[in-house]
Amino acid sequence: MITKAELLKCSIAKFTQCGSKHVTLDDLASTLGISKKTIYTFFNNKEDLVASSLESLLNEYREEINRLVNSNGKDPILCVILIYQRGFEYLKYFEPSFLYSLQKYYPKASRLYDDFTEELANTIVYSLLKQAQNEGNIKQDVNLNLVVKIYFFRIDNLVFKKNNLFEIYSKEELFKHLVIFNLNGIITVNYTNSYFDGVLS
Repeated sequence: MITKAELLKCSIAKFTQCGSKHVTLDDLASTLGISKKTIYTFFNNKEDLVASSLESLLNEYREEINRLVNSNGKDPILCVILIYQRGFEYLKYFEPSFLYSLQKYYPKASRLYDDFTEELANTIVYSLLKQAQNEGNIKQDVNLNLVVKIYFFRIDNLVFKKNNLFEIYSKEELFKHLVIFNLNGIITVNYTNSYFDGVLS
């Protein structure tokens, strides 16, 4: 008998790679070698499954964020870099249609995603940047609320515009331009880490 965790793992992979609207419960059942009725023993409908799958994925990322902050908390700028580096790993495997279909067809899942991106940018990243500013590693005249809104809120909307930037540029190049170069513009001259080596020649 399949477990709920196995069902969620398969659902996450299918939904993110093919778009949740394009994957039917019949497709999932066939992939897992179970009946569609079995899926209904765990979830009331497809929207519940989509929302639970996304929640599971976001919780996995949250755990990684906590681990990164706990391991590197003495350097909040490095924490921000590592958080977004890991986030780019996740986004790389998202089909743009996955996020678009959440907005259009799955309001519960869309709210979960919106809440997560809000928390990530406006709570976690802002707090880390504020800590760095208090420690003298970010210029005092930098408006951190504005920096977060411009550079760190909903990066997915930027990379998944009409031309999917992941299809045009490498993940490394996107990461460097969207995260490293922007942070480099606000740090003080006395701060550095290995990600900034060679950024200014």
